[in-house]
Parts: sequence; C-alpha cells; structure tokens
Amino acid sequence: MGIHDGHREKMRRRFLTGGLDGFADHEALELLLYYAIPRRDTNPIAHALMERYGSLSAVLAAPVEDLQKVEGIGERAAVLLKLVPQVCRMARLEEASREAVLNSSERAGSYLLERFSGETREVIYELCLDRKGKLLACKRLGEGGVSYADLDIRKLVENALLTSASAVILAHNHPSGVALPSPEDYATTDRAKQALATVGIPLTDHIIVADQDFVSFADSGYLT
Repeated sequence: MGIHDGHREKMRRRFLTGGLDGFADHEALELLLYYAIPRRDTNPIAHALMERYGSLSAVLAAPVEDLQKVEGIGERAAVLLKLVPQVCRMARLEEASREAVLNSSERAGSYLLERFSGETREVIYELCLDRKGKLLACKRLGEGGVSYADLDIRKLVENALLTSASAVILAHNHPSGVALPSPEDYATTDRAKQALATVGIPLTDHIIVADQDFVSFADSGYLT
C-alpha cells in the first residue's frame, strides 16, 4: 500500500457515505484527481489549481493547455477536469429536452441559457416545435468566430421538414456579452422567416443569448 492510499481510501469512503456535502472545493478536486494521478499526493495539486484560478468553477472552465501549466497536471488530468463538467452539461440538456415545452419566450430563453452555457464562439441553433410548443429537436446550424456565424438556409428548412415541425425558433449567442440585435441579426431573421414560409412553417421567434440574458424578437414585436 502506498503512502497516500490510506488517506485516499478515507476520502472515497467519506464521499460514498455522504456525497460531496461537507467537502471543501479543493477536497472535491483532490478526490477527482485521484482517478487521473494514481501515484502522487493530489492535495497540493488541488490547492495549486484553486490558487491559480480562484474558484472551482474557474478550474473546470480553464483550457486544457492552461491547466497543464500547473505542476502535477498532465494531459490526462487536464482532460478529466474538462470532461466532467461537459458530461454533466450533456445530462442536464438531455433532461431539459425530454419533455420541454417552449410555448413562451421565457421558457425558450431559459432552455437556451443552458444550451449556450460555456460557448465561446458564435453558434446558431434551430428549435423545431410541434403545435403545442413541445421541443421536437434542437439542431446546430453553424458556428463562426466571436462575432459571426453563417446560417445554412437549406439545412434550416430541411430540419423543419424532417422533424414535421409546426413552428421554428431560431437562436444564436453573442459571446461579446451584449444581447442587443445587430443589423445582421435582423437580416438573418428575415431570411429565415421567408425561407420557412415557402414550406408553410412559421418562424415564431429569434432569440439572442448573451451571458445570463436573452432578447426575443417575438417579444419586441418584430415577428408579428
């Protein structure tokens, strides 16, 4: 048995008994790192991560390349730290999508805040809805830099037809942190509305997300 095995076993038992309740942030990191760094004391590494980034959420949001600048963090450990929050996010999105009814801008906006969480590039999504506003599919249409994402009109219409959508909501994010629509956003909205109208499917909203805020074109009256 290694010098740290006894301590590791106590930490594992503590977690198995009560979950992470009562764990400090650095202790949660220490426990997680056991599974990527098997032969080293991970307590000082966890402390170093907290000192560098300032919070647990910042550690989990840090780029893989930057995490590896912390002594003791190799590629394996860095990938594990990035993987955990992204797997959790996938699970939350799956749960939110299962019976999601997006029949108001508030409900659609709340769903999209989670969908765009952590995105650093501009991304466009298409939400395909049935007659009652239930989410049939959320399709990624494109992505670009921090201020540009190209809308694939053909794919937009194709997705709506393949899912038998009764309505479509268009959504994209502004990584700049400002949710106000640009002239290009209005032009994109017009293109999408006209294209969907050719197959008899209404564009009921275009929602722009920035940080923890969103703007609805439907609420503004632009789509009425």
